[in-house]
Amino acid sequence: MTKPAIIVHGGCGRVEQSTLAERMEGVKKAAQKGWLTMQEGGTAVDAVEAAVIVLEDIPLFNAGRGSVLNSEGRIEMDASIMDGATLSAGAVAGVTGILNPIRLARRVMDASPHVMLIGEGAERFADAEKIERCAAECLVVQRRREEWERTHGTVGAAACDQRGLLAAATSTGGTAGKLPGRVGDTPIIGSGTFADSRVAVSCTGNGEQIMRMTLARLVSFLHEECNDTQRAVEEALQELSAKLGGEVGLIAADSRGRTALIKNSLHMPVCAIRADGTILQC
Repeated sequence: MTKPAIIVHGGCGRVEQSTLAERMEGVKKAAQKGWLTMQEGGTAVDAVEAAVIVLEDIPLFNAGRGSVLNSEGRIEMDASIMDGATLSAGAVAGVTGILNPIRLARRVMDASPHVMLIGEGAERFADAEKIERCAAECLVVQRRREEWERTHGTVGAAACDQRGLLAAATSTGGTAGKLPGRVGDTPIIGSGTFADSRVAVSCTGNGEQIMRMTLARLVSFLHEECNDTQRAVEEALQELSAKLGGEVGLIAADSRGRTALIKNSLHMPVCAIRADGTILQC
């Protein structure tokens, strides 16, 4: 039986030095939550959802309660989740007033015939599925109101469970100052999130560039060729950098419980708990 492994990221880009320690503690807490979920019998899907919920609840991260504001000073959030065993996926885009968008993405995957719901339709579905709602204003933290400038940031997780099955999940508030209605790579299956029987991937960074490369799916293609998870994420980033440029980070887990990461940004808090229980942070 494969031992479980999980890797979690808190987004890439330059952040305030004074917040780095707290961000590192946040991704560690998220990874430990996902790891415990699998230790208690949960699947890789359960684990990545649980890990991302932790990060959505920490205002430092650009997801859930820490989401950045668009050009009109409003929050519009995106999230997705994918089960590598079945290729089932769920995503939401442009939602507001949802405490944990990743919960809603999971319900789209599990309780609807669709892969993606957006905006008002997604929010009505949330009500039908009894997903916790809140006033949009409760998601706006003062730091984001004061900041309101261009930034990158997304949170995500990739996991391998005891059976060697894989899943990935990603959640974001998008890019600060974005036009209303802008959707980035996060909810696009194959761009910001992808999982199959070999590898699970979550991306962060310049969403438009990630979408143009369908970056997460590219990692899967490269992994199929080389059967090396670290090499696959490195080659994917090299290809994006050569063709388009942009600040990007990737994390991945494979069916043997190995994890991988790559970034070209100054900061990208990551925590991995590997199959032997070793905790790695960077």
